[in-house]
Amino acid sequence: MNESIFKDNLFEGKKVFITGGATGMGFGFAKAFVEHGADVFIASRKEEKLKEASEKMEEMTGKSLLWKVMDVRDFESVENVSKFLADEWGHIDVLVNNAAGNFFCPTEELSENAWRSVVDIVLDGTFRVTKACLPLMKENGGSVVNIIANYAWNAAPYVGHSGAAKAGVLNLTRTLALEWSKYNIRVNAMCPGIVLTDSVKENLLLDETIVEKMESSIPIGGITEPEKMAQQVLYLCSPAADVITGDMIIADGGQWLVGNAFYAIGKEFLR
Repeated sequence: MNESIFKDNLFEGKKVFITGGATGMGFGFAKAFVEHGADVFIASRKEEKLKEASEKMEEMTGKSLLWKVMDVRDFESVENVSKFLADEWGHIDVLVNNAAGNFFCPTEELSENAWRSVVDIVLDGTFRVTKACLPLMKENGGSVVNIIANYAWNAAPYVGHSGAAKAGVLNLTRTLALEWSKYNIRVNAMCPGIVLTDSVKENLLLDETIVEKMESSIPIGGITEPEKMAQQVLYLCSPAADVITGDMIIADGGQWLVGNAFYAIGKEFLR
């Protein structure tokens, strides 16, 4: 656990919505906001994971999470959550688009359904949720943080579906930063380093050899933790970043500067 550099009440009374917030990095983001005074709402597809996350949060912090089942691929589901939050809170101050999907596959072997499944979650899902939340932020302003990856602009083989979707999210981030500045809504992106959550290990089938190659590709900091990535999100949503919009924080330990780890890893995995 990394001790926070931010004051405990930094987000006191703020309303925060995190997609994919029940596990992995999303749960790490939720915990960081709760520990700094925010009321946090999480949403994902699996009810049991949401229940577990809320119970775990209460055990860890003494404060439970508000939650609801939502599928970012279904606009009606997303709209229902927006209406729920309008009734429950009236507004939100922060939206973190963290829901994602990924797996290794050469593009020539990628099916239409496989392509769509990732793009629908990552790019289309970010659009749906962000658009549905606009009425909740229009009056008071706020901050949107979209979670991307360094292959969104740096490219990597075997994750073309995710890379294309994340690149779209980065462009959407900058577009909305311009369009929604009139509402005092800041829109930024955060590019995390390699965080070995359970879902990453499972979806990318990572063994110790591949993990070692990942570690050796990072100039500083090594494989990181959700808590460290949460600090980047807290900063982007804090008053300290009130003149930052349409930008991104790259928190990957400089990995993008020396080439993408997915190239060597993908070759090892697929040979």
